[in-house]
Amino acid sequence: MHTPTPTPRIRITVFGAAGTAGSRVVTEALSRGHEVTAVVRDAARFPELHPDATHRTGDAGNPDHVAELAAGQDVVINATRPAPGREADHAAVIGALLAGLAEAPGARLLVIGGAGSLTVPGTAGTLAIDDPRYVPPAWRHIAAASNAQYDALRTAPTDVNWTYLSPSAVLEPGTRTAAFRLGEDELLVDAEGNSSLSMEDLAVALLDETENPRHPRARFTAGY
Repeated sequence: MHTPTPTPRIRITVFGAAGTAGSRVVTEALSRGHEVTAVVRDAARFPELHPDATHRTGDAGNPDHVAELAAGQDVVINATRPAPGREADHAAVIGALLAGLAEAPGARLLVIGGAGSLTVPGTAGTLAIDDPRYVPPAWRHIAAASNAQYDALRTAPTDVNWTYLSPSAVLEPGTRTAAFRLGEDELLVDAEGNSSLSMEDLAVALLDETENPRHPRARFTAGY
C-alpha cells in the first residue's frame, strides 16, 4: 500500500496579513500545518490576525524590515495593496522586497498581483486593462499599478527566486472549492466569458505553488 509523503512544514512570512487576500493565505497555510509569521504595519491590527500565527510588525517597502522578517524563512508572500492615492508605491515595494530577500538566501518570493497584464483570449494580444469587460474604468488605476508591479518584478536583475500570481479579473471573498484551472499569461474565462476566482481559492493556488513550485521566476494565473 502506498503511503503519501507528508508535505514538510514550511516557514512562511506574509506581508499584508490582515487584508482580504492575505488573511485567507494565512488561514490556508496554517490549515496545512505550516509555520506562519503574519506581518502588518501597525500593531493595532494584531487583533485582526489569525491567533495561531506569529504576529509581527513590518513594512514590505522597507528592505531592512523585509530582510529581518525573511531571515530563516522558506517563503515570503506579498499580499499588500497600495493605499488610495499611493498606487505608485506598488512597484516600489517590489524593489524593497527583492533587496531584503537578497539578504536572506534561500527564501522564495511569491507575489499576489493583478489581472490587468494578462492577455484577453481571442483578441490577438489585448491586455485585460484595455478591455472594459474585465477592467472597468473605476479599477483602471489599480490595474495600472499592478501592471507596473509585475514589470518591476519580471525585469529586475535579481537572483531571488520569485513567482507572480495574477488572479482572474473578478477576485472576491467566496467559497473554497479547490477546483480551478491554472494558466500562464492569458486571462482564464468560462464559457460565458466570465473571469473570476474566490479569494479562498486564490489562497489554495498560492499554497499549492508554495509547496510544489511549478513557476520559478515566472507568472501564473488561476480561475474557473
